[in-house]
Amino acid sequence: MQSIELIRDNLEKSAERVLARIEEMQAHCLVFPTPRGGGHTLWVLGHLAYIEGLVIRKFMLGEVNPLADWETVFDGKDVSGERSDYPPFESVLAKCREMRTATIALLADFSEADLDKVSRNYPKDVGDIFGTYRRCLQFVADHWYMHRGQLADARRAAGLDRMWF
Repeated sequence: MQSIELIRDNLEKSAERVLARIEEMQAHCLVFPTPRGGGHTLWVLGHLAYIEGLVIRKFMLGEVNPLADWETVFDGKDVSGERSDYPPFESVLAKCREMRTATIALLADFSEADLDKVSRNYPKDVGDIFGTYRRCLQFVADHWYMHRGQLADARRAAGLDRMWF
């Protein structure tokens, strides 16, 4: 197996597994994962979409992040519990799906060698994370898995059963 196949599989499975948890939380999307706050489900959903645009579009491809206007809401210091501070859940879910679909579609035009291209606009002090296409693509798959823990805690706080896989 070439690594491009593994990256594609990681992108597809991370989306499938994480979005399954998110979709079941729509009615509870503002339940904080801990008594001290944290990233509730709606915030995590928007954060995943925003970061995907930042890493793939801006860092890797050198384009403008199409979700740049989401930065203060979905990547700022504080996570608000006010529904009015966020776009509707359905809109954020659709945008998140769109961002991941676009990322996976990029792979259709890439060869294994293309994955070693130098990213066009990454912060130079984090080249070991974002310095190549391969690293950017793997980061966004890993990023979704990383936030699964927050989602599991938010599910528990909302009184929902644990999901396996």
